[in-house]
Amino acid sequence: MPSIRAARAEDRPAIATLLTESALPLAGLPDPLDAFVVAEDETGIVGAMGLELFAPYALLRSAAVHPRQRGSGLGTRLAEATIALARSRQLTALYLLTTTAAEWFPRFGFRSITRAEVPPSVRASAEFVEACPASATVMHLLLHPQEERTAP
Repeated sequence: MPSIRAARAEDRPAIATLLTESALPLAGLPDPLDAFVVAEDETGIVGAMGLELFAPYALLRSAAVHPRQRGSGLGTRLAEATIALARSRQLTALYLLTTTAAEWFPRFGFRSITRAEVPPSVRASAEFVEACPASATVMHLLLHPQEERTAP
């Protein structure tokens, strides 16, 4: 079973290859990759997911799993690690764009929203502006929902 760890600078080429093979954009891929996690087995990097930071928000991006690992639960492990990373950084919300996984992300609490509901800083990202089509589903996860509740 692949191990999950924080991405390192030397992982960038392997992450870029995985994203390209998964038909995911490289535009806006942060440098450094200090808000990314990777899954690694004896063959190398087999999964990646990360955050593009726009504090107090982030764009969850580059969610990729090598074809031989799909269906193994690795994507779930990567998502959980990435969401935990966002919470540990005291971010308030995550946003994402997807053309293929709109049915998968709700298991983590993401819900579909309109582009207009996304904060301007996130909407200005390369992923929103140039990398993902206008038809992509936009999703949102509030990281600390208890803080949003109002007292009766």
